[in-house]
Amino acid sequence: MTHLSRDGAPVPTRRTALAGLAAGAGALMAAGCTPSGASPADSPSPGRPTTASATASASGPGGGPTPGVMTLFDDPGLNFSALLALGAAGYGSAEVGEVLTAVNAVTKAGPSAQTYTRTFRELGDRLLTTPRGGTPGRQTARFRTLRAAQYYGQALFFVLGSEDPGSEEQLYRAGRRAWDAFCERCDPAPVTAGVAYGKTRMPVWFFRPDEADRRRPTVILTNGSDGQNVDMWTYGVSAALERGWNALVYDGPGQGQLLFVEQVVFTPRWERVVTPLIDWLRERSDVDPGRIALTGLSMGGNLAPRAAAFDHRIAALVAMPGCVSPWLGFPPEIRRILTPDKERTNAIWNKEVVPDLDPSDAATLKKRFEPFSVQAMTEAREGRMFTDFHTPARLISSLDIGDVVGRIKAPTLVLDYEFEQFYPGQPRRMYDGLTAPKDYVRLTAATGAQLHCSPMAPQQHCEVVFDWLQEKLSVR
Repeated sequence: MTHLSRDGAPVPTRRTALAGLAAGAGALMAAGCTPSGASPADSPSPGRPTTASATASASGPGGGPTPGVMTLFDDPGLNFSALLALGAAGYGSAEVGEVLTAVNAVTKAGPSAQTYTRTFRELGDRLLTTPRGGTPGRQTARFRTLRAAQYYGQALFFVLGSEDPGSEEQLYRAGRRAWDAFCERCDPAPVTAGVAYGKTRMPVWFFRPDEADRRRPTVILTNGSDGQNVDMWTYGVSAALERGWNALVYDGPGQGQLLFVEQVVFTPRWERVVTPLIDWLRERSDVDPGRIALTGLSMGGNLAPRAAAFDHRIAALVAMPGCVSPWLGFPPEIRRILTPDKERTNAIWNKEVVPDLDPSDAATLKKRFEPFSVQAMTEAREGRMFTDFHTPARLISSLDIGDVVGRIKAPTLVLDYEFEQFYPGQPRRMYDGLTAPKDYVRLTAATGAQLHCSPMAPQQHCEVVFDWLQEKLSVR
């Protein structure tokens, strides 16, 4: 039965909304949207830069949780997260044997948010205890804490679907302690500070290849809606240091400390986040103020371009991938719940959708909405489904940057991925809307770099990004 609104438009019922969730709940868990294979809209256009190699794309088999790649779990959300952990081993922020052993343990116990959270949390705890053979040396302790931060981050992602959702902040703090312990053992240790954002301060970690007082190119690394600081090590810090660059990691609103501790949610005005970071960097004698680049990973591929559209001191921009509208990453069955009227929207949500959500779907939606609503976070931590759908949905929809992409002046690299399962077609849309000097690169299955953010190939990913940045910001 189809319900009609007062203006005659169809309104989703529980049956239609849940059908959409059933088709894409696992991918929703991974990044707020449903999976899909490569579509014609994703295919390279004649005369444009396309892939990171001249080898033709290798299309993976249709269907399955992650087309064309190894399947560690049948659940696509668990599988994607485990692949991210596996790929992070290339930069020392995971260990292949540890990840695969954890995967086996989860499989044996029965894959679920509960067993995944418990297994990876215990792995993080184990790495922070004294290993057999005595106290570890400085470098051993350094990388054990980095890997612990990774595994706590893996557990944190699924904790709202576990038996103890109220431990979310505690679990975040465990990962943060591991990250800070890693940073303290770096040589040199990153400069830490708090940069003002509204009534709070954003924690920043400023990494340098050495302590020499000379101006260097610097990259500001912007995370997405659910990544942790350790992911920035894998997707930029290590690569920057190897090339003699500085790298700035930060927690903005909706991320890290500001989200899990201070409960500050995302803002559609990301220039208000990045501008004070640039101000802070430009005051340093070891930063070249004319060579400050900005990258955005996952949903950061929406946030960073927004900032670049308004702060033209950014010398180069990389969107990984380009994302014009995060709201379009949600299934249409979910998007149709949102109407201009808050009361009607929430009535549809609470009466037509929530009553029939199974635990997996409920956990998915709690995770996806918590960075956009303090109420949603609070209720999720109490084990309840949030009742106000309208407020966070409106915030997510306000992140659309289609009307400002043309204002970007910095040279821009837009990355895309074969089998991009979360923002399909959006990187091409961003590329087409740019009027600044631009390049488009599509990472493919031919070299194992497919899927959102190339989870199995972060080294290839960083090679593409930093080769491009070095070319654009080289001293001539």
